[in-house]
Amino acid sequence: MLSLPTPHGDKLKALLENGNLPRVDKPRVEAAIDRYEKWLEELRAIKGEYEDVVSKMVSLLNTYKTYLEVDLIFDSSEDFLYRQKGQLKLDSSVIEEFLPWLVLKAFPDQLNDRDLTLGPATCLSSVRFESSITMSKPGGGIELRQKNHDFAISRKLFLKSSHQPDFKMAVVKETNIAYVAAECKTNLDKTMFQEAAATALDVKTVVPGAKYYLLCEWLDMTPISTATTAIDEVIILRKARRIPSNVREHFNTVQGRKENRDIFVEYLEKHPLKEESFKRFLDHIRRLVSDSQENDILERGYF
Repeated sequence: MLSLPTPHGDKLKALLENGNLPRVDKPRVEAAIDRYEKWLEELRAIKGEYEDVVSKMVSLLNTYKTYLEVDLIFDSSEDFLYRQKGQLKLDSSVIEEFLPWLVLKAFPDQLNDRDLTLGPATCLSSVRFESSITMSKPGGGIELRQKNHDFAISRKLFLKSSHQPDFKMAVVKETNIAYVAAECKTNLDKTMFQEAAATALDVKTVVPGAKYYLLCEWLDMTPISTATTAIDEVIILRKARRIPSNVREHFNTVQGRKENRDIFVEYLEKHPLKEESFKRFLDHIRRLVSDSQENDILERGYF
């Protein structure tokens, strides 16, 4: 089985060592780490057919993420965890860690033994040569521009550049090449959408056959068509808008969170992470990893 990264687990452990973490929250974070380890064990143990696997995994995700957002962050008797959650990336990193498990469990036969990496990755977005007629540099001054992706199906890539046919004074650069890239946002706004559109164009300029997806929990903007961008699709995981700002403002203090806890919990329960949204993403992956694409094309009669 592929080795999978642990971005969420790393964030939790870093939080425990954070000097700004209130003393009262330390045992709560330690309990969260134990809960996280149990969640991982449960994900590893899931086996079965595709439908059953996806259903069980999304159910476990909803249970764990609700615990994290409500019990750990929202219910804290201090403001640090709630006010800094965007910087700490505790909740947003859960999806980043979940996606590799979901994809690998959904398509174990198609992805194993292909020398691929699943999960967050720094991948090539362009190559440039910083040299000129009057300024010669080894390898032509090759430099790589790279982009961090929250999720990618990628493969290690080494680029070797030299002015000599025997590659004397060569420069070797190491990177990753992304075949599928996805950004995971908690709340998708217009600025994030525009940044993702630019990134998607870079990804496809380097690898024309690559696919780029934008996944968000909550929509926080007026929908914009992806047809005029290089984004293949935006998938809203909860199929809902973000809680209105006039409601969220009551969550900024401990007292406000206590008084409005039912509103927050009810909204989460009413809009869980949707199994069908993850299946939509998996359908895109399936078409890319399937060995029967030619047969499918012949059956349809077009491509």
